[in-house]
Amino acid sequence: MKRPWLPVLAALLAATILTVHAQSGRAPAAARKPFTVVEATIPEMREALAARRVTSRELVRQYLTRIATHEDKLHAALAVNPRALDEADVLDRERARGRLRGPLHGIPIALKDNIQTTDMPTTGGALAFDGLIPPYEATLTVNLRASGAIIIAKTAMTELANWVAGPPTPMPANYSALGGFTYNPYDPRRDPRDATFDGRPALTTGGSSSGVGTTASFWAANIGTETSGSILNPASQTMLVGIKPTVGRISRHGVIPITADQDTPGPMARTVTDAAILLGVLEGGAPDPNDPATGRCTYPPARDYTRFLNRNGLRGARIGIPRAFFGRPAGGVPTGQQRVMDEAVAVVRQQGAVVIDPADIPSTIDPDPRNNFLLWGICAGATEGKGRDENCSSVLKYGMKRDFNAWLRSLGTAAPVKTLTDLREWNVAHQRAGALKYGQAALDISDEMNLESDRARYEADRARDIWLGATHGIDEVLTAQRLDALMFPGSSGAAIAARPGYPTVIVPFGMVANAPTPPFPPGFDAKASPLGISFAGTACSEPRLIELAYAFEQATARRVPPP
Repeated sequence: MKRPWLPVLAALLAATILTVHAQSGRAPAAARKPFTVVEATIPEMREALAARRVTSRELVRQYLTRIATHEDKLHAALAVNPRALDEADVLDRERARGRLRGPLHGIPIALKDNIQTTDMPTTGGALAFDGLIPPYEATLTVNLRASGAIIIAKTAMTELANWVAGPPTPMPANYSALGGFTYNPYDPRRDPRDATFDGRPALTTGGSSSGVGTTASFWAANIGTETSGSILNPASQTMLVGIKPTVGRISRHGVIPITADQDTPGPMARTVTDAAILLGVLEGGAPDPNDPATGRCTYPPARDYTRFLNRNGLRGARIGIPRAFFGRPAGGVPTGQQRVMDEAVAVVRQQGAVVIDPADIPSTIDPDPRNNFLLWGICAGATEGKGRDENCSSVLKYGMKRDFNAWLRSLGTAAPVKTLTDLREWNVAHQRAGALKYGQAALDISDEMNLESDRARYEADRARDIWLGATHGIDEVLTAQRLDALMFPGSSGAAIAARPGYPTVIVPFGMVANAPTPPFPPGFDAKASPLGISFAGTACSEPRLIELAYAFEQATARRVPPP
């Protein structure tokens, strides 16, 4: 799907480059060592800005050039800020006067397109919201701007955070009716198999957030959102660090929801340091009155998570390895992932950690079906509507009806549809425009929920989610084994941590074969797929998880830029 703004962007860049050459009295570029944004970290950018080796305008110009050059191949953005260069100029002038707004002054950051901005549309990837300019900005957007960040773009995402279609025709990761498919920089080709030859990528990008633009150096970092795996999975698939925070640590006000019970924004970056800097900025200085969940966790001094960047953080740490289901091929983990995980366990031991292996999560091995997490899924598909949903949690479908309608009301007259029912009807009326390529089973089963008569069922399911994920799950094994954290291959632990809203940090580490079933046709040379290692803990344990993740990152340094 073509990006109509790309030719305009290219013309703007050409004019900007000519102006810079005409006005510059500096020495030729060959006489100076140029600063490049490719793989540059936030501390490196801040150092170069402070030393006047580069300007914020130049950072933006380089990023826009990369977008204009590579976006047609990757489809990483749904919108680019047309005033990004002007905003950079303002921040450069402030810097010249000695004023710095905060730790991201002049640094370009991208937002997932379900996070509201008033200078670019916020669409969630849905055709019904094409061009929507909300009447207010998300709290986290306000926090980023207050820190000096330049919101350079809105990233591609799975439509409405992948709560549109469901089984039997689930929506592929990072597909939206508005933006089409997004492609993984580690293998940006289409899937050639006949059964899946619909434009989807051969190597998944993960979803519903996208890390494609960050790993391809289109911007310094990006903000994603997660309900269950939507930061951790794309971070793993595109070799990024992702922090999925405790629900409530970052305000969700101004973010298109699935359910307030599990939704959280979080940073995606190339290093733990960058992600830690972003986490402090996103958290803000005080609880948000527009999000009652904020204030659940205490803030670190000065909201500075970089104080937890300890190279020796694994020394003496007690790390649990949940082998049942999460670490053996007989469960849900492919053999290649098990080999990578075993290598990671050896690294953790080498760094001085006490490894408890196995440290199985009680709710994943409980013989009583009522107490077994693996037998309690999420109601998401067409066969799990009312009357057929006894063995799955209704929390997401109930929460979507409740919270999505509340979000639409917050838009006032700007809302293009007024209710979830209106959206479903709009999608049906606009099928020929591509609104329902994979159906809308998840929206359908959400809309049939009655917020009054189904409330008792929802509350019972929510209590069971917390029991299985936390009380009889993560908390029980952490307490019994006196663990600092659990370690998982990739994002495999995302779902169990998501139910109670617990935090996880994932770090780039390995590569595994991309070998789908059915296999690719003969002659299609599939490229390897990135795989991260994640550290999960109990509520508000981000400081310790960042410490562990940073020590692991520094001991391994496994991130490899895309070719």
